[in-house]
Amino acid sequence: MDKKPKRRENIRIIAGWLVLALGIYLLITFVSYLFTWTVDQSLLSRDNILISEIDAANKGGLIGVRWSHLFIGKLFGISAFIIPLFLIGFSIFLMRIRQVKIVPLFFVTAFACIILSITLGYIFSFTSLQYVFGSGVGGTYGYRVNEWLISMLGIVGTGLLLFFVLTAFPLPFIVHRIRKRKQKQTQDLQQEDESPTKTEVPVSKDLPVQEIDLESSPRVPAITVAGTGKAEPAFEIELTEEESTSGKMLFYDPKQDLSRYKKPSLELLEYYEDRITEVPQEELERNNQKIVECLRTFDIQIEKIVATPGPTVTLYKIVLSPGIRISQFTRLEDDIMLSLAARGMRVIAPIPGTNMVGIEVANDKPSLVPMRSVLETKKYKESREDLPIVLGKSISNEVVMLDLARLPHLLVAGATGQGKSVALNAILASLLYKMHPAYLKLVLVDPKRVELNLYSKLDKHFLAQLPDAESPIIIDTKKVVYTLNSLCLEMDERLDLYNRAGVRNIKEYNKKFKERKLNPNKGHRFMPFIVVIIDEFADLIMTAGRDVEGPLTRLAQMGRATGIHLVIATQRPTTNIITGTIKANFPARIAFRVASKIDSRTIIDVSEANQLVGRGDMLISAGSDLLRVQCAFIDTPEVERMVEFIAAQQGYPGPFELPEYAESERKETFSAGEDRRDELFEEAARLVVQNGEGSTSMLQRRFRLGYNRAGRIMDQLEEAGIVGPPRGSSPRELLISNVDVLEDLLKTL
Repeated sequence: MDKKPKRRENIRIIAGWLVLALGIYLLITFVSYLFTWTVDQSLLSRDNILISEIDAANKGGLIGVRWSHLFIGKLFGISAFIIPLFLIGFSIFLMRIRQVKIVPLFFVTAFACIILSITLGYIFSFTSLQYVFGSGVGGTYGYRVNEWLISMLGIVGTGLLLFFVLTAFPLPFIVHRIRKRKQKQTQDLQQEDESPTKTEVPVSKDLPVQEIDLESSPRVPAITVAGTGKAEPAFEIELTEEESTSGKMLFYDPKQDLSRYKKPSLELLEYYEDRITEVPQEELERNNQKIVECLRTFDIQIEKIVATPGPTVTLYKIVLSPGIRISQFTRLEDDIMLSLAARGMRVIAPIPGTNMVGIEVANDKPSLVPMRSVLETKKYKESREDLPIVLGKSISNEVVMLDLARLPHLLVAGATGQGKSVALNAILASLLYKMHPAYLKLVLVDPKRVELNLYSKLDKHFLAQLPDAESPIIIDTKKVVYTLNSLCLEMDERLDLYNRAGVRNIKEYNKKFKERKLNPNKGHRFMPFIVVIIDEFADLIMTAGRDVEGPLTRLAQMGRATGIHLVIATQRPTTNIITGTIKANFPARIAFRVASKIDSRTIIDVSEANQLVGRGDMLISAGSDLLRVQCAFIDTPEVERMVEFIAAQQGYPGPFELPEYAESERKETFSAGEDRRDELFEEAARLVVQNGEGSTSMLQRRFRLGYNRAGRIMDQLEEAGIVGPPRGSSPRELLISNVDVLEDLLKTL
């Protein structure tokens, strides 16, 4: 890859750092000049101030005295402080810490510096401060221009001119806001007074809309009668109902709440030119010769070898001579590996779609695949997939991109330190660089508590959680169980809405909703995709077992149509973790390097993952064939910059709330019989009445119960008429507030 972009970037950073130093230096000298200008006046009268034997009182030294006197005393006065501020902004632009439009910034600061200098000279010319700094608060420039303006326009005329010039800055903004408000009021009145030819669409007025006006047909030409001077009588054509509604359609825009949201810039990511290498010609020829000699030793004749270098491994495609059976070739896998003395070798026989067999040989020096290099490709930028995820590059250096919405779930497994966490970061980066917060919500589960915590700042943009969740990243096993069951409730609710809307999947439903064909007053709503990412699945299975596997399996079986997709990762690819049920519902799998053939078969049903090189080298099984890919690399600082860029923008009031899981426990009604109630029923009833509120979480804390049992007790209290129905994240309403009344009720029960 060309190193020129990297050099230019380094030059920009160094230049920005130096400009920042200059801006801070000027700011210090300017501030010091305000207090020391009278003391240092004697230095300015010397011929060569730079070799003066007298120390300057200014903190910027002798040069600081000269520069501060030039900008403040001789030129702009106090408004000269805008100059170091502009230099600091210019340094931010050069170092690309934040997005700064440098040309508008230059003209705005230059104009502000000049006009403030003149204004200050005018204001303070009538006070005793007109002699401060030698020429007043506005500097010599402000004094001279102000003197000329007064001579031309007078004192009142100059004051009016300066007033209107200063107020011209906010004027366009104020006028725009007033026009926008009036336009909205006019539209509201028009909607209330619609003509009979328009069809009223049953939608909520609170939802933002986007108007699309179609060009009207010029069926009524203007009629002019020469010489009469009389207006022609009004002539109108009444449109049919179908024509009138087709001319103006109202669409719901999911992005309206965050209409100014900007996706992260690729400049936040690194190129890593120093870690990108090419396979030397000498290495290719050496391996080619060894393969030919090894096969010739076992009387296997070949016609041609074609080498395809990749980032980590090189594929040597071999055309066997007629009469050579593939079984003869595959039996020599260990012999070829011994001959090449290569690690990470794999035999492909035959290569799908060709008449060749292949040998994958690890390169002596593997090359890195930067995340930036795959995100800036045309394939990713112009992709129209619902949930595009870029995983890296194949052996032929082609970008490997999958659509998570079609997979529909993904299993990632491999030994410790082989690249699983980097792969999860690559998946998240692909989604965050492509998706708007209105279309995507993430549920992040991190039992290890260290890998996904970087994304906690995205809670008001992309994260989804339970109403009473303490942390945006789920780290507690019990909370994982509640969240998965809550997602099952969300899935059931979406399926019910699909049934009422007469659609089959999330795309059809959202299309109808955006076209205003579904009424929000009847429970319909826009549905974002929900991607659940679990970093260490083995820990959940070992601690929660079927409590996790049950809802997870149900989501995997039915979540595709509802837009709920799962990505689970584990470093223990054993049969008790990756069970047959999990494998059956996760057809798309990624295998990093593992320790044994058994672990490889557990993940991808073949014994080849144990021969991978490691450090991001992986096998993808998303169909019938295996694809070897070098995972795209994104480092922690890059993730932090990406997250900071998103988090700094305006977000929603809070995270996307999932349904409260307590409602899912209401699957049976409890009779008044004591044998059907929990043994803690009466004690719980007294507790909620004494505390003045009823919530499932309170029962959990006081009695140290699991969420399921506490939820059942709360449902029994509702059935007995002690508390009211659920109210989202708020405590339930108490229907009995007196202890004596409660005791009488308990006796009757």
